[in-house]
Amino acid sequence: MEIILGPQSELHKNCSALHELSTAGSRQLPNLHTETDCSWKPFDKSNYKQLLGAMDYSFLCAYAVGMYLSGIIGERLPIRLYLTFGMLMSGLFTCLFGLGRIYNIHNLSFYIFVQVANGLVQTTGWPSVVTCIGNWFGKGRRGLIMGIWNSHTSVGNILGSLIAGYWVSSNWGLSFIVPGLVIAAMGVVCFLFLIEREYCSVTGCRKIGRDFLPVDLREYASLSFSIQGVIEFSLCLLFAKLVSYTFLFWLPLYITKAAHLDAKKAGELSTLFDVGGIVGGILAGVISDKLGKRATTCAVMLLLAAPTVSQSLSLGLALCMLLVCGGLVNGPYALITTAVSADLGTHKSLKGNSRALSTVTAIIDGTGSVGAAIGPLLAGVLSSRGWNQVFYMLMAADFLALMLLLRLVTKELTSANVVKPRSGSTTVE
Repeated sequence: MEIILGPQSELHKNCSALHELSTAGSRQLPNLHTETDCSWKPFDKSNYKQLLGAMDYSFLCAYAVGMYLSGIIGERLPIRLYLTFGMLMSGLFTCLFGLGRIYNIHNLSFYIFVQVANGLVQTTGWPSVVTCIGNWFGKGRRGLIMGIWNSHTSVGNILGSLIAGYWVSSNWGLSFIVPGLVIAAMGVVCFLFLIEREYCSVTGCRKIGRDFLPVDLREYASLSFSIQGVIEFSLCLLFAKLVSYTFLFWLPLYITKAAHLDAKKAGELSTLFDVGGIVGGILAGVISDKLGKRATTCAVMLLLAAPTVSQSLSLGLALCMLLVCGGLVNGPYALITTAVSADLGTHKSLKGNSRALSTVTAIIDGTGSVGAAIGPLLAGVLSSRGWNQVFYMLMAADFLALMLLLRLVTKELTSANVVKPRSGSTTVE
């Protein structure tokens, strides 16, 4: 659902220039149209930013809530079937949003419902795919391998923005329908070709996701939270995702308003943030592998990111900073949701429990998704007071993410039991 903000500038746009062109050179009566007459109802009102923010919030809030259960459910079902179901349903609800344009639906409740449903079904993805990758590869060079693999998130964001931008001005419904069809088609590919690695222990081998034995969920969740580092990394990710998703959801609209560009051009320029994110995710993985210090790597990148999360008067400078900011913000985000989650999910205190990796991943990403839900909502409220307020919020969130890692950083730098270079495991015991 990374294409939601592409059409925002079309759902609410300034039409005064269009009306002026249509009446130029004529002797008609004065134009009685308002500057938002060509906006899509109900987003044609003065509180459109709050409505768009609430729509984003409904998706992200549903995603955050559903994530906590998704990991537990996903590891008790065949991963191949679980992923296929989630991708097909995600494609369906994404297409439904676009069909609102084709069938001329102006009911806000319809769009909110589609967003909530889409947020819930998309929680099937991340815990399952991290489990697959985490069990396919060992701990050696885990940061590098997962950093390269995780670049698919930024590539997806870029493709989503470009697809949305291609049709956004002519028929924004296709900006949703086409990606919906793509993800549904990939769901079929997943069903046909995904191989579930067998999990082997002293009791024998079994496919991951086929353990249907009952379990005390409270005891299991307590065990996952008791691992040192889970809480700190979860809360750090909350603020890191707040920053990342605020950029993701509001950057095209900000570029449209600040630089006075059309929606298509703004969507293309906004992909610079994700281009930087690809490099940042891989770089964070390589550095953390060599140093054996995941928390320290994240903290340094967050510290360097703080000056880049600011509003610039120069468009050219702002675009350059987008690349740097994307790398420094998405680097820790990518590292925590992949290599760190895999490290903690295979922690020795779990005693080889085959369910743990998906559940720990869901706990960390679910907590982070709370920040992803809050960020765009706050941006919708604060942007009405000026975009500088939004950037102040982003800098504060980046600082809080850094502060939450200080205990782990101190432990990594002072502990005698430091993980050897290239081992790729998190240094929290």
